[in-house]
Amino acid sequence: MPSNLALNTLKTTNHTANKTKWTVAKSTELYGLNRWGEKYFSINSKGNIDIRITEKQNQYLDLFELVKELEGRNLKLPLLIRLDDILEDRLKELHKTFEKAIKNYNYKGIYQGVYPIKCNQQRHVVEELITCGQEWNFGLEAGSKTELLIALSLIEDPKALLICNGYKDQKYIETTILARQLGRQPVVVIEQVDEVERIITSSKKLGAAPLIGIRAKLSSRSSGRWGNSVGEKSKFGLSIPEILEAVEKLRAADLLKELKLLHFHVGSQINDIGILKDSLQEAGQIYVELHALGAPMSHLDVGGGLGIDYDGSRTATIASTNYSLQNYANDVVATIQECCEAKNISMPTLISESGRAIASHFSILIFNILGQSAIPSDFPMAKENECQVIKNLRATLKDIQKISKTPLIDISKLQESWNDALKFKEDALAAFRLGYLNLTERGIAEQLTLACAESLIERLPNNRLIPEELKTLKATLARTYYANMSVFRSAPDTWAIEQLFPIMPIHRLDEKPNYLGNFADLTCDSDGKLSKFIDHGKTKPLLELHELKDNEAYLIGMFLGGAYQEVMGNLHNLFGSTNAAHIRLTKDGGYTVEHVVKGNTKSDVLKAMEHDPELLLERVRIASELAIQKGELKISDAQRLLEHLETSLRESTYLQE
Repeated sequence: MPSNLALNTLKTTNHTANKTKWTVAKSTELYGLNRWGEKYFSINSKGNIDIRITEKQNQYLDLFELVKELEGRNLKLPLLIRLDDILEDRLKELHKTFEKAIKNYNYKGIYQGVYPIKCNQQRHVVEELITCGQEWNFGLEAGSKTELLIALSLIEDPKALLICNGYKDQKYIETTILARQLGRQPVVVIEQVDEVERIITSSKKLGAAPLIGIRAKLSSRSSGRWGNSVGEKSKFGLSIPEILEAVEKLRAADLLKELKLLHFHVGSQINDIGILKDSLQEAGQIYVELHALGAPMSHLDVGGGLGIDYDGSRTATIASTNYSLQNYANDVVATIQECCEAKNISMPTLISESGRAIASHFSILIFNILGQSAIPSDFPMAKENECQVIKNLRATLKDIQKISKTPLIDISKLQESWNDALKFKEDALAAFRLGYLNLTERGIAEQLTLACAESLIERLPNNRLIPEELKTLKATLARTYYANMSVFRSAPDTWAIEQLFPIMPIHRLDEKPNYLGNFADLTCDSDGKLSKFIDHGKTKPLLELHELKDNEAYLIGMFLGGAYQEVMGNLHNLFGSTNAAHIRLTKDGGYTVEHVVKGNTKSDVLKAMEHDPELLLERVRIASELAIQKGELKISDAQRLLEHLETSLRESTYLQE
């Protein structure tokens, strides 16, 4: 049996060989970067992830080096990097595809999008979209009174739309009427039957009316995680009888002339284009019938739902889509055009609320690994008085190591050896339970079992049928990597609805990742983990990762999380928001840090929970004084304790290296 020194030498040699054989192209394929990364992300010759905004722009930004420089600006990890250029490019792409579809189909109308504020309400994000969207009269969608306030304060373009969804009370509706007189274009979308009466009452009270829309409950099927958000049992919208009733009430109140818009929503993250086509046909017919009933219809809002290909498979799975952005625009334009031409009515202004498709790509969460959990591979040399079960495991390992590594290896021998190792491990556990094996001996047994697994993995041939039991060998050696982040703060959808996000190292991608692992976050919660990863259209519980190096950071990126994650995160275990930096590329190949948002300090999150940091410190000070009087605490140590606490209150809630 080789010595520990020989084993370590062998590992070093293998690591060097693996780095020589491994290429960035293999990493690109392994992590699917070429599938989900769009045109924005690639791997450079250094093995680091590169960021590029457009295919025409021969300008790259090394993500790993960017993070290091941001850390030099005292922006500690975990860190949220927001790439404003990508946000702007996504907006341009959306309008470019609709403009192309409108031109190709000779559509006699325009496209005018709005951004649903609920996707990411951060001030800089919303302001950036309004600024970038001016040339298209880009607007906003508000789903609450607070979001309405944001929209009214930011929209100055009199042609930009403000779509008002969600529940609405009397003051909400009155606000929209007054905003219309201010020169804005708020559209009150009727989503509940009782809102019709409130609109009528408000209009009479103020002597003016809002622009009105109706959200229809479609009977068309839907699928995926949000499939139940449509249909007769959906939360919002009016059924056909309710739409007819609303039309007559508006007509009686002389408000039918303000009914201009039809709205529908198929559900977030539409994965199947067929779902959209069916819904568009139904909505198109409702639109032309409303026109026939006397409403001067002019706008059709197809809602949100434009999906993101999170796993890069381009399939109708939950984490993907079986269509492109251009496919989506083509179907919207062509279907509505067909409905309107059949009835010889003017084609509406087309609206979409594509928040996920706009905001997902521009944000990257970077977190560092604090350590890992793995059973040590080194174990003591054999002793004469060892128990039989450990002798059996040592003999099994020795037999495995004697098996030659050839393509024609007898797989049945490998299977037999692994079965033996598992049996002897179970014998060791049974002996430990009965008190015949001490803790040290049990530890040696577990280490020997893993050594058997490692030796077997080295001998498994490629391109041959492998028994299921041997396929799980790598999982046996899986490690837990401890991540300096909170799933509940930064990636709540991974926990709540098992949303899949691309996760991978942002450097060392020219090295072969020799280990399988998952991530455990900082929270004291068993659900605080990342253990579901993309795998060519499927999912896998473990991700290929590298060995940690002494005194060298290992950085992981979570991509496509710019929509919803930042605003839905909570304060579980009082881990607050992370630092965030808005980056803009410059023409000379560099970048500027346009905006920095400091993450929550411990003092911030304590105040959010109605704790007074000063009072907490004072209580500790009083307790220290009592301990000093009893001779249990030195004055210098009491001062050191208070200084630590005072400093800690000003620092991030996350761990600092």
